[in-house]
Amino acid sequence: MRDARDQFIRATPGIFVLIWSTGWIAAGYAALYADPLAFLVVRHGLAAAALAAIAIVFRIPWPRDPRAIGHAIVAGTLLNGFYLAGVWWAVRHGVPAGLSGVIAALQPIMTAALAPALLGERIGARQWLGIALGFIGLCIASAPKLAGLDGAAFMAALVPFIVNVLAMLSVTLGSFYQKKFASKGELIPVTALQFAGALVVTLPLAMALEPMTIIWNRTTILTMLWSVAVLSIGGVGLLVFLIRRGAVSRVAVLIYLVPPVAALMAFLAFGETLSPLQIGGLVLTVAGVRLAAAR
Repeated sequence: MRDARDQFIRATPGIFVLIWSTGWIAAGYAALYADPLAFLVVRHGLAAAALAAIAIVFRIPWPRDPRAIGHAIVAGTLLNGFYLAGVWWAVRHGVPAGLSGVIAALQPIMTAALAPALLGERIGARQWLGIALGFIGLCIASAPKLAGLDGAAFMAALVPFIVNVLAMLSVTLGSFYQKKFASKGELIPVTALQFAGALVVTLPLAMALEPMTIIWNRTTILTMLWSVAVLSIGGVGLLVFLIRRGAVSRVAVLIYLVPPVAALMAFLAFGETLSPLQIGGLVLTVAGVRLAAAR
């Protein structure tokens, strides 16, 4: 039993990267028939309700300390609410997916820079080297996607670009907040509270910025099911689990793998080709992540 548990713990980072990478695919399918923030409102609500039901059925204790409840809700607003709302809105309003992926992958740089001051984590030379290699590899892999973005297109996307950057800052601060203030309590009820926090901030944003249109068909339903069961419950649960067990800086560096893995998924799902330059960038990114995340 212990061996199976240890094997699962060792496999958790890889499982997390695979699940998190599908978020780009889900966002693309959801955008076909739904406003992004409206879709996220339903997603957060269903995820919170499902996790709460699991906690009630299996009698998993909820946090009783009002401060612990508040910390879980605040962590959810940062990790899920503002982050997903910013990324999905920015992509819907003109930020190319490749550029959005590069912005998201800046999180390890920001995390590494803030970890010593906010959490007292020590970032060694080996980790810094891995972070640098991962970022360089990511830029190489994303270069073909960004090559067609001229000056006029960049200026037109300035506001969504800023929103995307703020979303990256939100998930970075959320990781620190989770590690420092919300690392205790049972995982399922705490995650339910976090999605409730995400719903609290996403709903008013959706009401203010969108007509909140959702066309329910087979694609929308399947995308919603995947987003709730796999991305929200599975992916976010693994993210919180990883943050609790390891240093925030080592967890954040896994984000480097998300855009490259998403590109591979797009190749398998939609036939998007990868050039030798992109493949070389992916290899460099993987090497950097391995170096930076090593004990």
